[in-house]
Amino acid sequence: MYFDTHAHYYDESFDPDRDETIKDCYAKGISMILNASSNLESAKACVDLADKYPFMYAAVGFHPHDAKEFNEDSPEQLMKLCKNPKVRAIGEIGLDYYYGHSEKDVQKRVFTKQMELARHLNLPVIIHNRDAHFDCMDIVRRFPEVSGEFHCYSGSAEMAKELLDMGWYLGFGGVVTFKNARKVIEVLEMCPTDRILLETDCPYLSPVPNRGKRNDSRNLLYIAEKIAEIKGMDVKELVLTAAENGRSLFGIKG
Repeated sequence: MYFDTHAHYYDESFDPDRDETIKDCYAKGISMILNASSNLESAKACVDLADKYPFMYAAVGFHPHDAKEFNEDSPEQLMKLCKNPKVRAIGEIGLDYYYGHSEKDVQKRVFTKQMELARHLNLPVIIHNRDAHFDCMDIVRRFPEVSGEFHCYSGSAEMAKELLDMGWYLGFGGVVTFKNARKVIEVLEMCPTDRILLETDCPYLSPVPNRGKRNDSRNLLYIAEKIAEIKGMDVKELVLTAAENGRSLFGIKG
């Protein structure tokens, strides 16, 4: 029972074979998938996918790349989407100082606004954090009532410990299979299994042996095998534990 806690099946790269791919993922044992949005348009697409496929769920929010699109109407528009019971989180939200597609001040303002929305709606958040650890943690600390997942975790072990102490979950994907994944492996070694989430971030970040190809949820097997190896545990046990973690965080029964 695999739970892919972070996917983007609305991405245009899936246009030629989206339905076929999603159905085959389910046939291969991917029993739950959560799609995370990047803006209002993709948020609506995430909800549409969740409505179409019983095993899919949605997170709605503005990615830091698209923070510049966020306006005074955006919170209300997101709130309307959150009335759908299959919307289980606000995300993905956060900060990305690597690409800088939106100004830093704009990113921080929009991140804060969406954390306020999550607090108001009592929903978890899915956080994207790249090269912005200090500012990201500064904002997270202001919202002790809000918890969620740091997806594709890229911070230090020290930062991970603080997040774990605050009740957060850490998402791990294809990066764990890369040769230069020493820092991520260090975090995994100290992370309790009841806080680990599996994710693909598909169509991005395909794991070895499929690195460089379009990613999809079927590649969770390779990610799970590597994490189980690092943790010294049975793959099936890890998969079931991670799925239960995801259900617990996102309030999914079954």
